[in-house]
Amino acid sequence: MLRTGWRPNLIPAPIKVNHPKIVILGKPNVGKSTLFNRLLGRRRAITDPTPGVTRDVVEAECTLNGLKLLLIDTGGYTLEKQGLNKIIAQKSLNTISKVDLALLLIDVQEISGEDYSFIEALRPFSHKIILVVNKVDNTQRESLVYEKYELGFNIVVGISAEHGRNIEILKNHILTMLNIQEQRETKETEPEIRLVILGKPNTGKSTLLNLILGEEKAIVAKAPGTTRDVVEGKFLFKNKIFLLLDTAGIRKKKMVKNPVEYYSVNRAIKSIKENDIIILLINAREGLTEQDKKIALLVTNRNKGLIIALNKWDLLKSIPNQLNALKDRINFLFPPTESIPILPLCAKDGYGLEPILDKAIVIWKQLHKRVETSHLNKTLKKWLEKYSIPARGKNVKLRYATQVSINPLKFIFFTNTIKGYPQLYTRYLKNRIRQDLGFTCVPFSVEIRKANNKSQ
Repeated sequence: MLRTGWRPNLIPAPIKVNHPKIVILGKPNVGKSTLFNRLLGRRRAITDPTPGVTRDVVEAECTLNGLKLLLIDTGGYTLEKQGLNKIIAQKSLNTISKVDLALLLIDVQEISGEDYSFIEALRPFSHKIILVVNKVDNTQRESLVYEKYELGFNIVVGISAEHGRNIEILKNHILTMLNIQEQRETKETEPEIRLVILGKPNTGKSTLLNLILGEEKAIVAKAPGTTRDVVEGKFLFKNKIFLLLDTAGIRKKKMVKNPVEYYSVNRAIKSIKENDIIILLINAREGLTEQDKKIALLVTNRNKGLIIALNKWDLLKSIPNQLNALKDRINFLFPPTESIPILPLCAKDGYGLEPILDKAIVIWKQLHKRVETSHLNKTLKKWLEKYSIPARGKNVKLRYATQVSINPLKFIFFTNTIKGYPQLYTRYLKNRIRQDLGFTCVPFSVEIRKANNKSQ
């Protein structure tokens, strides 16, 4: 049963992309993610010689000759029928029934038992499959491509995903197979709020993503480090469009020992800069750990919105004022969280999700709020009258102030001299900005700069 804090009529509505959908299928280490990145025109999926790097279904919108498409990368199909490999293989099979076109990737030099098994499983969908023979890196290998017609597919294309060989030919076949003469112009609204889920491994990030998007988009497993690529999806909540991203768990540097996890963690950290608000999932029973502090600091140092979600709240014993007590402890252990919203959550059933999304809307508005310079300076005058700058050395005077950016937020205060300016006064200015100008739950930076002669 759903508990207080989550009303069924306010469940987020996933937004389905109406563009033609193309999925890339194949066994592990055949070059699916390399082809995905090549068609996309940028590095989106993690590529590595290690088999089985891609696990979740990774989606991205791309444009081929003016046609907007949804490109889908999948995990490798294997004959192993146990554990995580079984889940990955099944997700690959399930994807083809939901798409308009499939690119079945095989190695030009080797057709394995996994290839044959996968081909037989895909026979019912052969009318919407292009057989793509990869690693045709030179003309000597081109003769091997023609032998692949014996596999029974009407269209066979030899390419080199790594070097870009024959990619334009493949694109032409894709457009011909889709048979879309003209794409209707659609007014598309960019996602207004970009949410990223961050945290240590096994804190429930993928569970939360799947709950909000209403489907098993990210693989959930007990083994830490299941998520590697960034998995994303759009949803609608209270007439606001969100883009939600799930990321790899961020472990301590000394614990990251293989290249794949290194790229995964770096991708997760990079997502902080590229998005608006980070939901930091921490284990409510563990409380704020040293690693959680480091992740939070990565966010606040970039002046991005941050919500700390105390996940697995249902596992705590019911104690009066428990949330306030945990907030006080977190603020004591890590003072930068004093203005950060800290909210309870149960990612399994959605308890506490509505307040988190409500708070995300508030934070997004504050991140994009701009204060007129005239109003800021009138308010500054009142602040100075209420609490003047302590005299140290020269007579320091704040002349004027301006807000120079939004998302991330930054204010600059100009003074007649830097020498003798008491740094503690900046804390006073930050508190006043937060309380008087309405930036109550977002980080921002304040710079004190000497005014030039013309301004004095």
